[in-house]
Amino acid sequence: MKKITVLVVDDSSVIRNIVKDALKDEVDIEVVGEAEDPIVARDLIKRLNPDVLTLDVEMPKMDGITFLVNLMRLRPMPVIMLSTLTTKGADITLEALEIGAVDFIAKPSVAELLATKNSFKETLVTKIKQAATIEQRNFKLSNVMASNLQNKILPFKGLKRLDHLIAIGASTGGTEAIKKILINLPANSPAIVITQHIPKSFSGRFADRLNSCCQITVQEAQHGQKIKVGHAYIAPGDMHLKVVRRGSGLFCTLEDSAEVSRHKPSVDVLFDSLIPFAENVQAILLTGMGRDGAQGMLGLKESGARTLIQDKASSLIWGMPGKAYALNAHCEQISLANIASSIIDFALLNKADMRKKNDEY
Repeated sequence: MKKITVLVVDDSSVIRNIVKDALKDEVDIEVVGEAEDPIVARDLIKRLNPDVLTLDVEMPKMDGITFLVNLMRLRPMPVIMLSTLTTKGADITLEALEIGAVDFIAKPSVAELLATKNSFKETLVTKIKQAATIEQRNFKLSNVMASNLQNKILPFKGLKRLDHLIAIGASTGGTEAIKKILINLPANSPAIVITQHIPKSFSGRFADRLNSCCQITVQEAQHGQKIKVGHAYIAPGDMHLKVVRRGSGLFCTLEDSAEVSRHKPSVDVLFDSLIPFAENVQAILLTGMGRDGAQGMLGLKESGARTLIQDKASSLIWGMPGKAYALNAHCEQISLANIASSIIDFALLNKADMRKKNDEY
């Protein structure tokens, strides 16, 4: 079996050695080279033709973003960013995902990295193996989406259902997929709650970046916050997001409890919380590794929600939506480009239309 070949690009020799050490015992992964800066990396890519690149975000001679832009233009390939857990690191990483990086690993300090060696190794190995499976057409997925982000904002005359709610779950590739949906929604769109697998130090910056380019108001969810039309609420990177009904309103609840489906925040936790009012929910499961959200989506479908999964052709990684598909937890599978218009059209359906649509499922 052909090994997955990896090129490690980082200006720190300590980090390069940690990455190499984490991968040395993997029988199906081989580190074929290392580079201390993008100039050296450029030559090694030409000579070694690696399958996957790990890339530090901040390096001398040429910064990681400039290098990534050139790489995606000239030689698209799966890139996993190694990012510091800082505001600056979060911004650079989110920009890298917009450019075309397929994933990232939040990189603690060297001391912390040495202390959490096994956890880092497991994450690194999993993400490299997953990145190597991505088809070449998807290396440019983020660039394709970015070029289409200036679509006309969808017209929306207002909700015909009280407290209609849209719930979105995503992981790998999800930051750009969520952006593609939200940027096309009008300012008075149905309220949206979102669980994206993302570190604590990234979720607030992610919400801010979306808020700066969307018509709706996007923010990191706060405990006890009332859910309003025209707003999107993103789960903090270290808390589960739930929705509860109090009186006539819906509210965000944040819960600091154990991981569910190996994640915190977990999509399953969000989806499960919506079951009591599922008939007024549209749940969407987007690109991502693993199975988080699939079981929760099945529960929502069985309780009367409209459930959508992103189709394989438009997904960076068809893990989570693929698991939902296997469970028959979806009402429809749909291309990313059409999700925004689909959820808006459904939100406007009258009761007769709703019954007809539900019968089709």
